[in-house]
Amino acid sequence: MPPKKNEEFSDGDDKKGANLFKTRCAQCHNLDASEGNKIGPNLHGLFGRKTGQVEGFSYTDANKNKAIEWKEDTLFEYLENPKKYIPGTKMAFGGLKKAKDRNDLITHLRNATK
Repeated sequence: MPPKKNEEFSDGDDKKGANLFKTRCAQCHNLDASEGNKIGPNLHGLFGRKTGQVEGFSYTDANKNKAIEWKEDTLFEYLENPKKYIPGTKMAFGGLKKAKDRNDLITHLRNATK
């Protein structure tokens, strides 16, 4: 099924994405390489990494076996509904329904996880 109009990644607002990360993601994820895993894996180096690959984090088989590469378009789809994108994931986050919010968050993640 093709994406709906305006339902694909486009650069967003890093500052708004930072706020979304702080309010929706930071309780479970770190971004800095010097920080460890939390309830969720550390996201440093996220772009270009395959699912289920963070050292020292215990992933579900569903996440390890998904074997997709994290990049803007895969994150855009995943962050809308993680449990639909990876059935069996233990990630409890319900997703971001608004494309603009996903664009802002992904832009921030891309800038903050290098």
